[in-house]
Amino acid sequence: MNAIIISPYMINSTFSLFPRTTPFPIYPSTSSSFRWQSSNIGSGSREQSLTKVRQGDCTTHGCMSAFGRGTKEHVLERAEDAWHEAELKLTVAGEEIDETSRQLWILGTCMVPNQRGLILLLGGIWFALGKGNNKGKEEERNLAGVSGWLAVLVVAAVVVVYVGGVWWYIGEVEAVSMSDANEPFKLLPGQAFPLGVSKVENGINFAIFSQHATSVALCLLLPDKCSDASSDEMMEFKLDPTLNRTGDIWHILIEDLPLSGVLYGYRMDGPQDWQQGHRFDSSFVLIDPYAKFIEGRRLFGDPNNKLSDFMGTYDFDGPSFDWGDDTNPNIPENDLVIYEMNVRAYTADESSGLDADIRGSYQGIIEKIPHLLELGINAVELLPVFEFDEMEYQRRPNPRDHMINTWGYSTINFFAPMSRYASSGGGPINAALEFKEMVKALHNAGIEVILDVVYNHTNEGDDKYPYTTSFRGIDNKVYYMLDMNNGGRFMNFSGCGNTLNSNHPVVMELVLDSLRYWVNEYHVDGFRFDLASIFCRGTDGSPLDAPPLVRAIAKDAVLSKCKIIAEPWDCGGLYLVGSFPNWDRWAEWNGKYRDDVRRFVKGDCGMKGSFATRIAGSADLYNVNKRKPYHSINFVIAHDGFTLYDLVSYNFKHNEENGENGNDGCNDNFSWNCGFEGETKDSHIVGLRSRQMKNFHLALMISQGTPMMLMGDEYGHTRFGNNNSYGHDTAINHFQWTKLEAKKGDHFRFFAEVIKFRRRHDIFKRENFLSTEDVTWHEDNWSNAESKFIAFTLHGENGGNVYLAFNAHDYFVEAAIPSPPQNRHWLRVEKTVLTASTPFHPQTSSSRTIVQKLIEIEETGGV
Repeated sequence: MNAIIISPYMINSTFSLFPRTTPFPIYPSTSSSFRWQSSNIGSGSREQSLTKVRQGDCTTHGCMSAFGRGTKEHVLERAEDAWHEAELKLTVAGEEIDETSRQLWILGTCMVPNQRGLILLLGGIWFALGKGNNKGKEEERNLAGVSGWLAVLVVAAVVVVYVGGVWWYIGEVEAVSMSDANEPFKLLPGQAFPLGVSKVENGINFAIFSQHATSVALCLLLPDKCSDASSDEMMEFKLDPTLNRTGDIWHILIEDLPLSGVLYGYRMDGPQDWQQGHRFDSSFVLIDPYAKFIEGRRLFGDPNNKLSDFMGTYDFDGPSFDWGDDTNPNIPENDLVIYEMNVRAYTADESSGLDADIRGSYQGIIEKIPHLLELGINAVELLPVFEFDEMEYQRRPNPRDHMINTWGYSTINFFAPMSRYASSGGGPINAALEFKEMVKALHNAGIEVILDVVYNHTNEGDDKYPYTTSFRGIDNKVYYMLDMNNGGRFMNFSGCGNTLNSNHPVVMELVLDSLRYWVNEYHVDGFRFDLASIFCRGTDGSPLDAPPLVRAIAKDAVLSKCKIIAEPWDCGGLYLVGSFPNWDRWAEWNGKYRDDVRRFVKGDCGMKGSFATRIAGSADLYNVNKRKPYHSINFVIAHDGFTLYDLVSYNFKHNEENGENGNDGCNDNFSWNCGFEGETKDSHIVGLRSRQMKNFHLALMISQGTPMMLMGDEYGHTRFGNNNSYGHDTAINHFQWTKLEAKKGDHFRFFAEVIKFRRRHDIFKRENFLSTEDVTWHEDNWSNAESKFIAFTLHGENGGNVYLAFNAHDYFVEAAIPSPPQNRHWLRVEKTVLTASTPFHPQTSSSRTIVQKLIEIEETGGV
């Protein structure tokens, strides 16, 4: 049966019929017994009823609505948001939508499905009989009268069908189809494992966890009906808890389903008590947490499809991917040079020279691998590539509704590759294929693939602005950390409205299954875990000494062989740099390295000792148990914060374009603008900034530990002082290939040569922390806070030493270079005070007056 509603709108005083593609679908109840929730708004005059709506007096037990069940205030606020959403989706030609129609719409959406349908029907009658008579035009009054009587007849017929349909559904325990198609499907109870969708001998099995749901329905759209995920053709199969539930797993097996192209999701219902942590709402079609592909809008940032629905899909038809002889490069951690990058931003700009169809895609990275090889890095750390909704900020009016999420830290699903990173809008199946092609090509180039993964929160927001797509509607109490002493509210250690309950056994298994899937299916080499300190919290949010998920990852037979990197802090103040539970396997983003190196190089007093500790491998943090220097991921710049160019060009953040009045982004940047805020043509300032960028890069690449740099720093990319550019799909984030070409002769050459110099010399990549035999500090002035000069010699095997000196004073310092060993002499490798025209050359004679200098010993006669 096709579900049709009569809208309370009128177009030119005639009825407008909308199918279920409206934001508020009306449908018959699919439960085995018909529910009729009594309402206290039905009595009284029209104006009295509207007054009750305006007062929020929706139902006797708090509004049960398409916007989630909860307090009247919550529901009415979401109804107002949905009204705006309806205005975005619907066009009413030549007719102003008045306040009464608006209130009737909200009134209709505050009902459970059966109530809602009748209210909207009655709204249609009111509109037809009443609105036209206020126009003052005779022909419109006549037309309105005819339309009104026609409406009465239509309503009467629909009510008869509606009530008849109720009795039809009573007692049904098998599949309930909302389509008029008589598909010849045979239904079987199915099996509880594996979770997700699986192909079995006699059909397709669906299995999903929900401990607290009392009603579950599987929703399907067949391949020829999939052009619209809100289509009337969606089929719904009610799961019988006596047949289709094993423990907390709901399951069903369907024979003769197509092996690919089917869209699917679930409707779930259950307890309505928000204070107990439940957020069930059967009006949503929910994404399976174990879906391997997600179908939604096809083009990134498509403004014509900003309110796209998302559903799971599967593909058991396609050929197996030919990995050939692909093998993990298996680069030792101390040999890594990591390049943090964004898939879309890397090639989205027209200056990439790529065809429009592949710009900003996985294929785009393949095309630009030669640049990565020329730079010299051997690992890429990709900003999130799990499915996310880049248009989420534009789903309701808000100060950020001009922004597009380009960073992707707002996960919808943990198994599906971001589908809009496919070339030519190819969709989820092609996205998975091209992701594999990208990994294979990078591996063939000797480059490892590390994923930045977000298991600390999801896209679903909080109770004020929920965006229900999956976990919230499946079992909110299990999947999220909730404050049960505060009305079941979300804990927010992520700063994004919710916190994934990662140490709950079910959620932990989901995370582990997801990680293993990316290793086994997509051959990725490692993971960087966003806000990983959240993993160190119990289900009540309290810190744990031995968090189960962190231990499980470190001990897992598959994952323990990968690179596993923690961002060891969260937004709740759990700062664990150097003390993140690690089982001698976890590496960490070393936030103290970033801060101390920034402060020393910009000339802060009292930082010499801290700088020496950081470049020597941060033994104060990591020389514990069996940890190694390479467990410190050293970085000066990362995706969040200033770029390297902005670090030396701005004293203050400039985030006005983000729509939050400059309140977002970090204030403690430890930056120095070299004498002028922002862009300038002053040659002295420009030259100083260039030297400072080189100083930072040199310090990073000669430090013990694992270095990481940010995409774009190799040519001096600027975000114009914006240190939180997550929402700009523009040149603010996009790699500027034209600027790269302009910097090839100086800035880029320096960056690439220093990287390659590091990779050639094991002296910078020690397995163990430095001993007194490994380093000589040419320094006896450690206690002087005003001293900003430091020099030292790293001793290599067979006398292959390297002398380094850093001067952060604003004047030259005279320093005597130590005598070389017998039959050796010093060769200058780099001196950052030199002009741009002076080449990076290991055979140039040295100077005893230095600013920043790196000198290595070679045997007499040179190389």
